[in-house]
Amino acid sequence: MDSTAHDFDALVRDGATSPVEGWDFSWFEGRATEERPPWGYARLLGERMGRARVSLDIDTGGGEVLAGAPAVPPCAAATESWPPNAAKATALLAPRGIVVVATRAGEPLPFPDGVFDLVSARHPVRTDWAEVARVLAPGGTYFSQEVGPWSGAEVSEWFLGPQPEETWTGRDPEKARTAAEAAGLEVVDLRAVRLRMEFHDIGAVVHYLRKVVWMVPGFTVERYEDRLRELHELIEAEGGFLAHSSRFLIEARKPV
Repeated sequence: MDSTAHDFDALVRDGATSPVEGWDFSWFEGRATEERPPWGYARLLGERMGRARVSLDIDTGGGEVLAGAPAVPPCAAATESWPPNAAKATALLAPRGIVVVATRAGEPLPFPDGVFDLVSARHPVRTDWAEVARVLAPGGTYFSQEVGPWSGAEVSEWFLGPQPEETWTGRDPEKARTAAEAAGLEVVDLRAVRLRMEFHDIGAVVHYLRKVVWMVPGFTVERYEDRLRELHELIEAEGGFLAHSSRFLIEARKPV
């Protein structure tokens, strides 16, 4: 077995066996890079959390972003639909007095109308604007950083081939504005950015596809071994695999 084949097997095994719970991306250090949006979502969220009285964080993941807030409102809750993440978030957030509620994707939020003056979400699976508007108190704010159009398309299409344009355009920020306004909210801030991401070894690609499962639905190493080997050779030859993510920041208020 030559060294390249050995390296491929070892790297893939590492990416395929490392835990993927939560939204801590420290595992990728030295193996993949992604530019961060210029606005600093965690800092801006922390400022809003410090002013809020009753808050809700939707699709909190493992609770890592919320746990970093300098101050927490007197009454704070978070939701998460993936059981491993919900368990991790509970362990991380309970000591700070934040209640984590396990939910099911696509179901209404399990809270009464008009109770939260701050609803937040970082990379929600899908923003249900009608539900957000329902649980917001009059004068309350929805604050979110979301995945934008064509995010990670280069990675996905390496394995799946060219995808229909509508696959990538559903998360357009202007569509989010339209949906927010249709739900009765006033959009007060909307910013978008396209960011460079680069994978430096094939193990990082495998780990990424296991963590961000919607990029290549049903991904397994066995199913895509040939394409993984081709990508490994490209990374070895060129020093990395370049892709791009996109993000948008949206803030909307419910009229008094």
